[in-house]
This record gives sequence, structure tokens and C-alpha cells, in this order.
Amino acid sequence: MQVGFVGLGTMGARMAENLQKAGFKLIVNDLRKDAAAPHLAAGAIWAATPRALAKQSDVILTSLPEPADVETVALADDGLLSGVQRGAAWFDLSTNSQSLVKRLAAAFAEKGAHMLDAPVSGGPQGAASRKLAIWVGGDKSTFDRHKAVLDAIGDQARHIGPIGSATVAKLVHNMSGYAIVCALAETFAMGVKAGVEPLALWEAVRQGAAGRRYTFDALINQWLPGKYDPPDFALKLAHKDVGLATALGRELGLPMRICDLAYAEMTEAMNRGWASRDSRAVMLLEQERAGIEVKVDPERLKEALSLPFPATQAKK
Repeated sequence: MQVGFVGLGTMGARMAENLQKAGFKLIVNDLRKDAAAPHLAAGAIWAATPRALAKQSDVILTSLPEPADVETVALADDGLLSGVQRGAAWFDLSTNSQSLVKRLAAAFAEKGAHMLDAPVSGGPQGAASRKLAIWVGGDKSTFDRHKAVLDAIGDQARHIGPIGSATVAKLVHNMSGYAIVCALAETFAMGVKAGVEPLALWEAVRQGAAGRRYTFDALINQWLPGKYDPPDFALKLAHKDVGLATALGRELGLPMRICDLAYAEMTEAMNRGWASRDSRAVMLLEQERAGIEVKVDPERLKEALSLPFPATQAKK
């Protein structure tokens, strides 16, 4: 099997190296040929253009910075589409735009080829150590047929659903992380400004309920099963706590925009008469705005929770 790899940057170079270690015959392309020097020294073949690479590849992988870069590599006159073989599979490992992914998949389907979105999470260290989550959207049979290629670069390759699904999962993951970072910046700034030594503060809150669980475990008991009664912790109590925290911020003269918004959301939920429901009932407000209902079958949720969790936590 000939594997083509476009984009030998910080992430791509490490993933391409792992493909070579796994024994795959590699064809490489990058804007800078010198970026491919270690791979060429290890036996890879250089392709002057994405088109030339596609003509020789059964499987194509791309790792590129921006959606515009992916579009250019795919659709330019010397791009992948102009040279792709019928039956070939292209896995885009970039963090991309869902609308672009769908458009590219349709264009490749017209050529009898498969395009799948396959963004990765784990950062440069994960790319080097092969400790990467790889979320894949698109044709399931194509994913199954070429999973060995993905397993050479990551330890958690998973098919998510139709084309574009994996891109959405990656954006949810990253946006959640950065939103939490912004909220933590506010809350910890409040704590330090109120006189608590930073390390002591971090050590203290790390032992609390939120500090002891994985980030997305907060969705297990209420959001996923759609169950907010009886409460684990009542909304009226959580509303009181957040009110005290935002009041402290005001006393300190510290702007807390994200926390103020959280308090406003909780106040709206209180005004709905949900004071005695679980504090996570505030999540129902956003479901209403989105016009969705989240209610996972308990047996499916139980099965998902029984699956082994990756030993190494993925980063960005």
C-alpha cells in the first residue's frame, strides 16, 4: 500500500515518521522540500505536487494549518483532486470547517474516491508517541479498510458518523477546552486577588468534586440521560454559590464576564421554577434554544461508560 502524506509541519512530520516506523511506503509533499529531509532519508519518495502524490497513493493523509490550505491542496490545478485514483481514500487530519469538508467529500465522490474528515487530538507529544485520538467522519467501510494506517499514527482511532461528524467533535472538544480556560482565568484571578496564594488555591480546588473528575464526565449524570430529578445538587444552592462568587468579584473590582453570564443563565433557570431540580438543569435552556432534546438510552450510556478509557489524556 502506498501512503501519501501532505503537510510535514510540527504534527505532520511526527505522524509521517510513525507511518514509516510501521512499515508503510510513504510518498510526501510539503511547501518546503527540506521539511521532508528526514523522511526522504528514511526511504520516502518525494512528490513535487499534491497531484503527483495523489496519482501514486492508495491512501492520502493531509495535516494542514487552515481550511484554506486544505482547499488549495485539494482543489488547485495541481491539487489532490486532479490526480486522485478511483477507489483511493483521503483522510484529512486537519481541524477543518464542516461545510468545506462536506464540499470536498462530494467532489472526491464524483471521481470515485473517498474523502473522510479525521482530525486528531493529542498535540505534538501525542503525535510523536502515537498517543493520539483520531475522530473520523465518512464512509464506515473505508474507515475499517484503512484503520491500520490510522493505528500507525494514533492509539484511539474511532469512527464518529457521517462526513463532517468528526470535524464537529473536534470543534466541540477544542471550544469546550478554551471556554473552560477563560472561565478558570476569571475564577482563579478572583481567588488570587482575594489573597489566596496561587499554588495553595490550585491544590485546594483540585481536591474538590470538579477537580477530581474528567472534564466531560460532567455530562454523564444529567445531560446525556436527560435526567435532572432528583437533584444531585439543587439549582437553588448552586445559584447561591455562584451569586456569592460574582459578588466577591464585584467587591474586588474584578470584571468576571463569563461568570456573570453563568449567573444570568442560572437566574433564568431559577425563574423557570427549576430551583429544586439539579443544578445542571441550566443545560435545558440551551437545548431549547437549539431546538434539540438530548436523551441517551440508559443501556447505551452504560455500555459507553464500560469501555476502557485512554491511559494518556489527549491535549489539543
